[in-house]
Formats: sequence, C-alpha cells, structure tokens
Amino acid sequence: MLICPQCEFENPNANKFCQNCGTSLTHHVCHECGTDVPLNAQRCYNCGAECGKVWWAIITKEGSGNWELGSWQEDQDDLPTLPLSTEFAPPLSARPVFKVGSYIDQEQRYQLLEPLPITEENTTQTEVCVRVLDCHPYQISPIEAILENQNQGLLPLSGKEVGITQLAKAYLELQSQGQPGIPVIHDAWQESNTQVVLIEYRSDWPRLLDQWKEETTSSLQILHWFYQMTQLWSVLEPVKCRQSLLELSNLRLDEDQTLALERLYVEPLNSETAIELDADAETEEETSAIVKQPLTVKVLGDVWQELFRQSQRTQFGAVLQILDDLELGKIQTIAQLRSRLEAIATELEASHIPSFSPTANQNPTAPTTIQLENELEEDSSAKTDDLPTIVLSMQLSSLEDIGRTDVGRQRQHNEDYFGIETKVDKLELPKNRVLQARGLYILCDGMGGHAGGEIASELAVNTVRQYFQEHWTKDQRPTEESMREAVYLANQAIYQLNQQDARSGIGRMGTTLVILLIQDTQAAVAHVGDSRLYRLTRKRGLEQITVDHEVGQREITRGVEASIAYARPDAYQLTQALGPRDETAIDPDVEFFDINEDCLLILASDGLSDNDLLETHWKTHLFPLLSSGANLERGVTELIDLANQENGHDNITAILVRAKVRPNMEN
Repeated sequence: MLICPQCEFENPNANKFCQNCGTSLTHHVCHECGTDVPLNAQRCYNCGAECGKVWWAIITKEGSGNWELGSWQEDQDDLPTLPLSTEFAPPLSARPVFKVGSYIDQEQRYQLLEPLPITEENTTQTEVCVRVLDCHPYQISPIEAILENQNQGLLPLSGKEVGITQLAKAYLELQSQGQPGIPVIHDAWQESNTQVVLIEYRSDWPRLLDQWKEETTSSLQILHWFYQMTQLWSVLEPVKCRQSLLELSNLRLDEDQTLALERLYVEPLNSETAIELDADAETEEETSAIVKQPLTVKVLGDVWQELFRQSQRTQFGAVLQILDDLELGKIQTIAQLRSRLEAIATELEASHIPSFSPTANQNPTAPTTIQLENELEEDSSAKTDDLPTIVLSMQLSSLEDIGRTDVGRQRQHNEDYFGIETKVDKLELPKNRVLQARGLYILCDGMGGHAGGEIASELAVNTVRQYFQEHWTKDQRPTEESMREAVYLANQAIYQLNQQDARSGIGRMGTTLVILLIQDTQAAVAHVGDSRLYRLTRKRGLEQITVDHEVGQREITRGVEASIAYARPDAYQLTQALGPRDETAIDPDVEFFDINEDCLLILASDGLSDNDLLETHWKTHLFPLLSSGANLERGVTELIDLANQENGHDNITAILVRAKVRPNMEN
C-alpha cells in the first residue's frame, strides 16, 4: 500500500493520487525550488538539490558462498540486479560490476547510487555498505508494517515468525524503545546466504572525533558525551551491540551535538571475544579504539583514551583518575562509572557559572536531568525515582518563531488574532557564545461575530503586549501574579467595551487567550478558553500543555468518564472566556516549565486543533520542524493548508516557536 505523505491515508499501490486528499503519489516537491520531482529521481532536475529518499544498505554474506541477492535478469535499460541464487547465475568472474542504477532487490525498488564493491578480487568480503535510492518511498515496507503492529501491540517484538535477521531485530528492538541515537530501520530481508538491512543514512553526520578536536569544545561537553556513551552502553547491552561504541568512525553527532551511532555492530556469539584492530583500515582514525579487549566497562575507558590521543587534547582533572581506575579494574560497572561522572559534573557546575558580561544579571539556566537506568547492579530493586542523577545546565542556542492566521474555508471574516514580540542579545567570541533571549507569544480566538470577536481578540493581544512592555523589564521569568494580572487587564478592557456598548447575551464579545513567555531556558504559560499550547520534543513526542476550559473537561475533573462527559450536547461549550463577565468570572491557568531539550512549541486556535488534527499528523507536519534546517515559514504554511483540508470549518491560527538548547560549555 502507499501511505499519503499529506494525510497518511492508505492507498492501493496502483494509485497515482491519494484517494482521500488528492496529493500526488508519484511526485514530490523539491524543498529548494518547489519543482515537482518524480519520486524515483535522486536530484531535482531544475536546481540540482538532492530530494530523493536515500537509505544506507548493509549487505552481509554468511558462510563461504557467493553473493546471492535479487534476481539475475536485466531490465529494459540493461541494468542487472543482484543474483538471487547461484543455481542459474553465471560464474562470478563472468558477472559485470553492479553499476549505478542497478537494483539490489527483486521488486526493483532500491537502486544503487554508487557501484557495489563486489568483484572477483574481493569475493571473501563478508559485508559491503552502499547508498541506495528508494524509488517507491510512499510504499510501506514489511519492516515498517511490523513496527506499526508492534506499536499497536499486535505483534511480539521477537519477530521470529516473520524471519527477521539478528541485525534487523536489534534495530527493531531499539526503535520500538524510541532511541534517537540509533538509526531508523526501513527495510530488511534475507535471500539464501545474504542479508540486507536498510537504515537511515548518517555517514554525512559530523564525527565525534572531529568535534572533540575543536578548541571551543569544553570539558563539560566532553563529560556530557562520556555520560551519553554510558547511556548507550546500557541500551546496547541487551541486544548485544555494545561493539557499536568501539569504532571511533561510528560515533557521530546530530545537529544538537548529541552522541549518535552511524550503524549497529552485532557482537560475536561469545560476548567475551576480543575486538581486533582493523589492520587494513585506510587511516588510523578509522580503526577501532580497542585492541584485544573483552566487552567490559573497561573498554569504554580505552575508547576515551583513544579519543584524547587522536584529538591531541590533554586529559583533565578527575577524568584522568577515572581512566586510571578503569584500567586498574577499580571501576567494574556502569553504575560505578556513572557515579564518578556525576561527581565530576557537580564539581564543574560549581566552578563554571556563565555570565553575559561582568555586570550582567544572568538568569540561571535550566538544568537537564539525566536519570540513571534500572540496571544498577548493586540494588536491582531500586526505584527509578530514587536513582541518582547527573545535572548539566543548559543554555539557549537559538530561538526562532513564526505565526500565521487564515480565515478558513467556511467563515467570511477572521476573528483570530495573534502577536509575537522577541528580543535576542548575542555575545559571540572565538571560544565563547552566549545567547540571551525573551519571547512573548499571544494567540486569541474571538467570539461575537463581525465587529465583535475581531475587536475582542485584537484588544486582548494589544493589552497583554502593552502590560509586559511595561512590567517585564528584568531578565527574569514573570511571576504567576504578573501573568494573572495581564489576563485580568485584558478581560477588563473587553468587559468595559461590552458595558459601554450595552451589549448583552450572545451579543457580548469575548475571546479565548493563550500566552507563552520565554526567558532564556524558562517558560511560562497562561490561558483562558480552548486555545492551546502544545510542546513537541524528540524524547516525549507531542504533549498538550494546556487543558481546555470547556464543559466536557469540567465534567472529567469531577470524575465523569470522558466518553460520557463528551456525549453531552454542550460538551464543547466554553466554561470561561475573556470579556463577557468581569474578572471574578475567570480563573486563568498559569504554569511554568524549563526548556531543557530542543523543543517546538505550538500555540493553536481550535480551528487547528479540532478533531485531533495535531495528535494525528504531528509526525509528518511537526516533528521535522525540530531540525534547525527545517523552514518554519514553510512548515506553518503546510500546517494551515492541512487544517483547511481536514477541518476548514473555523478560523485557523498557529504560532510555532523553535527553541534549541545545548549544554553550558563555559570554560
């Protein structure tokens, strides 16, 4: 089946357009120039940008037989595919080199983007890796179907009955746990003695070693990577892939400088088997850091030693003692190693207090707390909440935003209104970069018709803006009292106008309100009505921060089951809004949270959030916007377009705020 990239509707493979929304299933839009490009093209024919879906194919041969993949036949372009079996295949010496454009699968879906390095001279090679183009990227693969079934609890995780290879099973296991450091698996199969696994292509991601060499990389950042390695060790141990941490060239960084793996390496059957140095590697940096060492926690120390050696950086302070103790066997478990790292982190945090200038009143940055896993050997019964943590302070690295409103497909005028005000101060030096930022984001959904709802929503936004212009003068997050005062003033402004115009009943204008304030890595939110704030992070996915002020939710808080509460005819009627009554009739919800990981914050009117639109489509329309390279303006436009297609019955307004953070790397 073909999954529509726009609405995720399932279409027959023969469809050229989505049966549900009409989106093309044979072309997609170039992200650079907007040209329609065939799905089976690697690059845009107009601007040359790479827009095809590329995967990394890991092809492994078992035993001493010949390579046996695909079907030995030639297509209309005389491009051979890999042989399915040796019974009917010509001798290897008579086979051509598999050229660019050949396929590695019988269905002719995955096309080589570079020659496959299988020749008569290297027939003893047991594994090759190559980039392939997915010519049918909207077609769901068997592995994706398995993952979807697992998410729904329909298929056991072992996958034994569907013939999943050991390597593919490791990817599946970790992907089901939501491990961002592990590449996404897309497809896998086995034919005779050859296995193929297709994963996310990460070879162009920055290498950890290269960043380790940079002068701007601080001791605290290095400590942070150490800790991430211990986390990955615990994640990889159950699936017997700890060897993945031992190849320096396999250690990569994502755009947020978080440790990630290029691929997985499955350990030998005997987990105590030594890891040999690859003598045939082209460069020293491409070799394993470990020489003949069993897979115990000690090998992590050897990896770290090798990183220091190849980067020519000097080992510092207590880390030097940790490396010595690992070598001497005084540290034997991950739990002990983490405890030592926590002590160093505490020491570094106490001695590195960042400041914007010698006289600046810098607001303390929010800490990110990394919880230890459940594998503490010393106390297997310990509860997660009681485990020690390592606290690393975070600082804002970027703050971007965009807002857009649309009348929708059924309304004649737009009663939504929004306001955005930001202030960013940046200090950048060769070895230091500090960003201080504040952002005020307001969204209102008016009610009362033309010359009613429009006036109320705009008046509320401007009243709140003016209040914080006058009262938000220090580099501190506003208090709950000031948040409430801003809401009450907005309510009073609309209420007085209603009184002045002698409006009554349903003729009284009003508006919902949601306010988000950001001060560096601290945030505050206040809201009245059913306009919402969502938060999206890689770890937790999409979360609704606010709770609608409506009858259905009120009944749920009183203990009524949700299905019964929302069966009421007035379930979606607001229980409070700004303007119709004086301030005694409203009780705004105010809460605070810290931004301790990259996040996308979404303010939405109900024209966008109705019918669980964001909950249904966040993976396709919101999650990609976490990336720094994603265009927020294009993203909010596509979000509005989606809401018009799926809802369209009301005005639609969205504000997107992308906040990126990084460990505080002051020296």
